[in-house]
Amino acid sequence: MSASTTPPATPTPGQKETGQKQTARKDKSQYLYIGVLVAVALGIVVGFLFPSFAVQLKWLGTLFVNLIKMMISPIIFCTIVLGIGSVRKATSVGKIGGLALGYFITMPTFALAIGLVVGNIIKPGESLRLTATIAKSGQSQVGGASESTSDFLLGMIPKTLVSSLTEGSVLQTLLVALLVGFALQMMGKQGEPILAGVKHLENLVFRVMSMVMWVAPIGAFGAMAAIIGATGVDALKSLGLLMLAFYITCAIFVFGVLGTILRAFTGINVFRLFTYLAREFLLILSTSSSESALPRVIAKMEHLGIERSTVGITIPTGYSFNLDGTAIYLTMASLFIAEALQKPFSIGEQISLLVFMIIASKGAAGVSGAGLATLAGGLQSHRPDLVDGVGFIVGIDRFMSEARALTNFAGNSIACVLIGTWTKTIDRAQVDRVLSGQDPFDERMLAVGTDHAVPPVEEARELQPTR
Repeated sequence: MSASTTPPATPTPGQKETGQKQTARKDKSQYLYIGVLVAVALGIVVGFLFPSFAVQLKWLGTLFVNLIKMMISPIIFCTIVLGIGSVRKATSVGKIGGLALGYFITMPTFALAIGLVVGNIIKPGESLRLTATIAKSGQSQVGGASESTSDFLLGMIPKTLVSSLTEGSVLQTLLVALLVGFALQMMGKQGEPILAGVKHLENLVFRVMSMVMWVAPIGAFGAMAAIIGATGVDALKSLGLLMLAFYITCAIFVFGVLGTILRAFTGINVFRLFTYLAREFLLILSTSSSESALPRVIAKMEHLGIERSTVGITIPTGYSFNLDGTAIYLTMASLFIAEALQKPFSIGEQISLLVFMIIASKGAAGVSGAGLATLAGGLQSHRPDLVDGVGFIVGIDRFMSEARALTNFAGNSIACVLIGTWTKTIDRAQVDRVLSGQDPFDERMLAVGTDHAVPPVEEARELQPTR
């Protein structure tokens, strides 16, 4: 399927150990996804055969959602603090970092807006008519929303610096994370040990998150059985429409929007670029994570003719900040849940949610369950009565995660070419030779200790321009 499965010619002990860990992780995730699929199938069967009993299983979906909610505050805190730290490192390299960050803010925001537009046009959850018991189950799990603007603003300020992490307020967590992140940014090198500590905390949080995700089959079974028992075949139609709309939106964004921008500024055909990256797309499709292709895409972009300084800044930073697929998913899933519960967002709430998602989505790539946690966080901060609806899409999240990862990867590869063109750090003659097949990529560069060998994600994000 991909060259990453080819044994290295002379692997170092570190490389061998890393490969073994990646294989083990992949195998475990496949078992999890198989479990989710089986649970969804069982939930559908139970929902059709025993609808009254199936509706009572809603608490299993709520159990899983509550576990996700437990992880919202620490995930948002860690990703935002480390995200601002990444900004500091990227801007320190000047023009390349500035262009990259500007692009990474603009395009995901545009993707969020597209998701809102398509979601409002298609309305995939509108045909669902959930029972009052299911529709109101989320309200009992969380507090009510602020009644006025002043209450809303005052509610953003926590009692103490750490209470936001313990009281479950997403907006308070976001405020504290921004303050801490910018404070560490101002501290410069003195703040690096603290950033390293936050990184270790993030590793711990995501390890716990990976444990929580093993409850996903139970949650998927309960949520799917309840929704099928309450609505019958309408639920399957609505979920299928959501997936189809999401796939179409991602395709339009990648080929219509990004492909047009790529052609206009570089003259490169997006299909030729994706043909060159075909093995990476297959690798991502098999793992549902764009992180799995990070070392390969760095090496391939250098081989394409883009300078190492540009690749080393653009690709790793984009993996945290340029999450186009995740952005589309967050907005469309939010609208679906609101419509399914017959509590649609107002225009003002949609814009407010979009602003929140722009910030909170940073750093959610490559981590199983982080997308669900970010979705739940956005709903809890704006419409607490909708949080329980996250359980409705657990069963199809696997199918949507693949499209998210592919879209994120496509967006980052195109961004690297664009930024290389804008900063004049790309060899167009080399690009033409590579894309025409005259200079194919040598897979051995990933297997031996050459100049194209690349570090893991954490180290790649620290890359500086070669002097």
